[in-house]
Amino acid sequence: MTSEEKMNRARNLVLIFGDQLTKDSTALTDFDKKRDAVLMMEVIEEASYVPQHKIRIALFFSAMRHFAAQLERRGYRVHYSELEDVENRGSFAREIPRWLRKTHARQLVAALPGDYRVLDTLRSVARKAGVDLDIRPDRHFIDGPDEFESFAQDRKHLLLETYYREMRRRHGILMQDGKPVGGRWNFDKENRASFDAAGPGKVKPPRAFRPDALTAAVLSMVKRRFSDSPGSLDGFDYPVSRQQARAALRDFIAHRLEKFGTFQDAMASGRPYLYHSRLSCVLNLHLLDPREAIEGALQALREGKAPLNSVEGFVRQILGWREYIRGVYWRQMPGYARLNALDAQLPMPAFMWTGETEMNCVGSCVKQLIDHAYAHHIQRLMVMGLFGLLLGVHPYEVHRWHMSMYADAVDWVSLPNVLGMSQYGDGGIVGTKPYCASGNYINRMSDYCAGCRYDPKKATGPDACPITTLYWDFLARNRARLRANHRMGYQLKNLDNKDRSELRAIRRHAENIKTSLTADTYLSGPIGPLDL
Repeated sequence: MTSEEKMNRARNLVLIFGDQLTKDSTALTDFDKKRDAVLMMEVIEEASYVPQHKIRIALFFSAMRHFAAQLERRGYRVHYSELEDVENRGSFAREIPRWLRKTHARQLVAALPGDYRVLDTLRSVARKAGVDLDIRPDRHFIDGPDEFESFAQDRKHLLLETYYREMRRRHGILMQDGKPVGGRWNFDKENRASFDAAGPGKVKPPRAFRPDALTAAVLSMVKRRFSDSPGSLDGFDYPVSRQQARAALRDFIAHRLEKFGTFQDAMASGRPYLYHSRLSCVLNLHLLDPREAIEGALQALREGKAPLNSVEGFVRQILGWREYIRGVYWRQMPGYARLNALDAQLPMPAFMWTGETEMNCVGSCVKQLIDHAYAHHIQRLMVMGLFGLLLGVHPYEVHRWHMSMYADAVDWVSLPNVLGMSQYGDGGIVGTKPYCASGNYINRMSDYCAGCRYDPKKATGPDACPITTLYWDFLARNRARLRANHRMGYQLKNLDNKDRSELRAIRRHAENIKTSLTADTYLSGPIGPLDL
């Protein structure tokens, strides 16, 4: 055995993936710095299985390289396979066996991945290589799949609100003497304000982080290797390290948390962030712990620096929604990815990657994605997600688009949010009703319609809003499926009150819209998750 082979030899090969960048990972528990080794991999398959936004690729690779350097400074032995390493085999399925042979490791160790597909790959690799596989719980999350299963058992409906209240009680968050602080569990009704005619005024944007030399090298590589990928790197300013993630949290609490609750559903042209935190990326990469994000907001409440409706709304997104979505993912996979309750079959239009559409709401949000790989939850759900739902795009195709365009996208969070909440593809596991609305909702919550050639009040004619036209078409074509849903009663009653000749005209116009908008597509290959 050569000296290099002796140096590479390891007892355990510990895998750290790009969305697990924390020194507190269970994969590193009982790590022996003399006998174990860490393996981190940049592989072309993960950067290209859907055409991913340049910012997303750069964010993951830069954060990974910073974390690897941090581990090395702490004395860990790290094998880091860069994308352009000449020996890099291009996929986890081929790269892990290469390093098993180099290290002679007899066991793979990993925290539970954020993607069922990756977990399946690890099981296959370990089986073929004849090595043990130790998959450990991901303690970054406050709840785990087993705890969620205990909650879900024997429940007919997995309601977020029920789960959220249980999490509040279990962890003593925003609780006083066994009751919710403020006498209410949920301040959502206080969190739906829109801006007046004057607009949002001056709002301090999230803190920007200047790329250091390591990040600059990644940006250069991404520009060179992924020149055809969507998006732009011109304004890349994301946090890529633990230190920067904590600074981003402090910045949000100091400058935007106070009004976050009140205006969290509002939208304004050219204002991507408003009062939002932009913390989802560092949370999903595990650079920021959800407990410290929650505690930071609670401390602001205690100090009188943020009102209860804002703090509760922020806590609900992290302690409630984020944990709930992950629980649904691991309980329902892999079959969840195939669900298509509304039998939507259309492809995603090509302009969802370019923003080249006359619909100002959709075009503005997509162009924002191109520049920032970011949109807040109402832009995601009630503009771009709404458009996909009403048009009838296959729900898994909407998920693939989401994975393509958002910097914070990881399978566990994207799939239930998109297929379930946004597209109602799961038939009600996540959302109790389809989140469908006409153009009037967008007009009420934003200024997009003021700069659009379409009229949100019209469903037919040359200036009819496609969102409004498709809204009535969506209700009509899904009437039978949704009739038993009591939460859809008001909307279906309005549909039934439509004059039949008017409705026929609307549906003819909708068919023309669908044909026109899906004439050009961007993703290639068959529709749906045929590989799962």
